[in-house]
Amino acid sequence: MERRVIVIVGPTCTGKTKTAAELASIIKGEIISADSRQIYKHLNIGTAKPDEKLLKKIKHHFIDSLELNEKYNVSRFEVESLKLIEQIFQKGKSPVVAGGSGLYIRALTDGIFNSVDTDNEYREELMILRRQKGNEFIYKMLEEIDPLSAKKMLPQNWKRVIRALEVFYLSGKSILEWQKNYERITPFTFLQYGLKWDRERLYLNIEKRVDEMIKEGLIEETENILSRGFHKDCNALNTVGYKEIISYLQNEISLERAIELIKINTRRYAKRQLTWFNKDKRVKWIEISVEEDLSSAAAKIAEEYLDLNRKESLNIFD
Repeated sequence: MERRVIVIVGPTCTGKTKTAAELASIIKGEIISADSRQIYKHLNIGTAKPDEKLLKKIKHHFIDSLELNEKYNVSRFEVESLKLIEQIFQKGKSPVVAGGSGLYIRALTDGIFNSVDTDNEYREELMILRRQKGNEFIYKMLEEIDPLSAKKMLPQNWKRVIRALEVFYLSGKSILEWQKNYERITPFTFLQYGLKWDRERLYLNIEKRVDEMIKEGLIEETENILSRGFHKDCNALNTVGYKEIISYLQNEISLERAIELIKINTRRYAKRQLTWFNKDKRVKWIEISVEEDLSSAAAKIAEEYLDLNRKESLNIFD
């Protein structure tokens, strides 16, 4: 019998957490978070992490799993999430993946190739160049040797730029060529659903959430994190919400400006997420107008999922 994994995607502030929880309740599921920041401890308010009540009601994975200074990457997520999906099926439960980290979703559904090893010395050389001369410098290096890959990246995505340079340096081939020839086979079928709000309403949701985060104690949460000894430059804190509040706490900007920047940067992030997920034609979009529609969306997804399983069961016994 085909083993199906439901994946709920969409930009920030669309209601993925609520929809996934209601869906999991209907189909007896467990939730795998595909959020690159909710996996860290202490980042609660700023990542809109599920609250304790919901976590006790529905089993969630990859929530509060790591300390802020621990390293995590998309390749590790791919390996661990596939293993976890198998474990959930073995328990007779249904896996529900929910999150807005597009690269994590892509790694899970299609795989991240690992055909080319790393070269620590060359990577360190590139890191030094970046620190000394900036993101634009290493980006231009990539443009010169692999212009097609460079077109698909931005200078600020310097980790991807460095990896592309490293792949070309080690193999003499473009990272795009490696990706094109890479195919991963899994025993699972992924059913992807996206929650789609009107753009104007989505931006209103963002404004509202940011205001609520400030009221709920985002400033105090950030102060507490820094007081624990975590450095402001650790990668986990390079996150919309926290980095602006840190600038405020260090008297670099006013609170009003920090809040304004959080809203601006969250809107920009949501726009990038939409662009990413819209490129994947396998995503089935569900129109959402008001929050109450999220329950209907969960019911609709559950109905389709259970119906597919019922039909397959009938075919088996025919």
